[in-house]
Amino acid sequence: HYSGLPFIRVKTVDLVRGELPMFVGLAVGVTALLLLLFFWSWRVMWMSLVVVSVSVIWSFGTIGILGYKLTMLTSVIPPLLIVIGVPNCVFLINKYHHEYVRHGNQIKALQRVIARVGTAAFMTNATTAMGFATFMVTYSDVLREFGLIASLNIMSLYVLAILLIPIFFSYQKPPKPRHTSHLDRPWLDRITEFIVGTVMNRRPAVFLAMGGFLVIGLVGFSRLRNESRIVDDLPANSRVLTDLRFFERNFNGVMPLEVLVDTKKKGGALRDATLKRIVKLEDTLATYDEFSKPLSIADAVKFTRQAFYGGNPDRYGLITSREKSFILPYLDGAGDKEGMAKAFLDSTRQRTRITVQMADVGTERMEVLLDRLAPQLDSLFSPDKYRVTMTGTSVVFLKGSAYMVSNLVISLAIAIVLIGLLMALIFNSLRMVLVTLVPNLVPLLTTAGLMGYLSIPIKPSTILVFSIAFGIAVDNAIHLLAKYRLELKQGLPHRMAVEHALRETAVGVIYTAVVLFFGFSMFVLSKFGGVQALGTLVSLTLLVAFFTNLFVLPSLLLSFDRKIATRDFQEPLLEIMEEGDDIDLEELEVEAGGRAATQGSEASDRSA
Repeated sequence: HYSGLPFIRVKTVDLVRGELPMFVGLAVGVTALLLLLFFWSWRVMWMSLVVVSVSVIWSFGTIGILGYKLTMLTSVIPPLLIVIGVPNCVFLINKYHHEYVRHGNQIKALQRVIARVGTAAFMTNATTAMGFATFMVTYSDVLREFGLIASLNIMSLYVLAILLIPIFFSYQKPPKPRHTSHLDRPWLDRITEFIVGTVMNRRPAVFLAMGGFLVIGLVGFSRLRNESRIVDDLPANSRVLTDLRFFERNFNGVMPLEVLVDTKKKGGALRDATLKRIVKLEDTLATYDEFSKPLSIADAVKFTRQAFYGGNPDRYGLITSREKSFILPYLDGAGDKEGMAKAFLDSTRQRTRITVQMADVGTERMEVLLDRLAPQLDSLFSPDKYRVTMTGTSVVFLKGSAYMVSNLVISLAIAIVLIGLLMALIFNSLRMVLVTLVPNLVPLLTTAGLMGYLSIPIKPSTILVFSIAFGIAVDNAIHLLAKYRLELKQGLPHRMAVEHALRETAVGVIYTAVVLFFGFSMFVLSKFGGVQALGTLVSLTLLVAFFTNLFVLPSLLLSFDRKIATRDFQEPLLEIMEEGDDIDLEELEVEAGGRAATQGSEASDRSA
């Protein structure tokens, strides 16, 4: 059996590297299959995969350029980019097909894709990138690296999609009727009609359902626990965990717990009073089932005394004042500084450490143990004479886990505020920001509630999913509201504007919801608990967000029509959809020909 923190870290890295090719392959396979089912076009599938493949290559390059290592989180970025990147392509291609069916002009359709969807796509990518970028405010190097790499490459996805998709299609023949048939599928029409009918005629039922989700979420949220373990994310049947459990059963574990005693005086660690207090501390630690046998300078002194007397077991004990002069020098290994003392004392012999090994008991139990141990330490080592500190991997993990959770809660709050500010910039209306945020916060609360019901604890690997999911979920709201505002500006009545916006964006939202749900669900196949949580919780949150953005958001727009559809909303600080006249290619051609003819005539007159 092998165990210990260095061994666990090495094996974890090996497992991470082994899963990376599998998830990249799964992401490509799942998204390719869905693209074929949506568009019935090999051309669309390959074009979309080229875009996301370039982004994946860039992500590996970014990791290398910045000098980062492949961790459990950074290894998830390539398949994440595939899952997040394909919906970018879906929205652009869906808009292209929609425009082409409307007027039959391929170049005009591509121009409208860039003009009408380009800025909206930029904003949706920006909100998603913000969800990841907020991890950079944490004090964890792993999370900062993850946030930076993910946010940079998500924005690069936008650049690749908005450049390559129109270029690819401009060199291709116009789409055939079978390629655009996905816009007029009976089952999709029935779903759209059901959504529109529910929103337009049964809003009380929508709000009642949302209230039910809120109640369920709040009750479950009250049951959440903050619990994590050092090897929490390892697979239960892994050799690493099996060996660790063997050491825990037979030796009480391998996780270090250290008690550092500062005597505040040089040489104070070897005073008789200090050694006797250390022996009493060892006796106290021995009463805890979670701890192995302690080791300290007191044990080193006892071993040295026994060795001096030829290994006589009766001589195993602390040295007397008379024995100090001729036994203590042996602690230093006869002057070579490699004796037992070096493992327990600092160079001034003012500070000493008592070390025990313990099981990976989890943060809840660890906090209880430390709370019980603290007053016992104070009673043995008077704070006036000694400074006692508990440290070691077990304590550092406990404090670090609590600190990480608080950091991630702050990062989620920052994500909500930043995305809210971006929405304010887009829509120039505080009421519209609130109306947009509510349907996208309900899924977060619902997921937190289900975590409480399913006894999934709050820990760093589960709480980070909320910022990610929120940044992605709000994208659908931006597309819907952008189209809604365009319809208002074109003079449609409020009720009709909501209906038209819902009909046009519903198909794209459904497609992207399916891609994101199945794309994130594949992470459930991971051997790591953290990656499994990412797949389960994000896909669940996005599924709820799909319903809230298609049912709750338009229902809120209809219910607060006069308070929301203000002049400021219709004339925002930042346009996210081109609302002016489209480029008329034929008119440009005529005008260009006219100018050429005029210039030719003028030249003839001058020569004459």
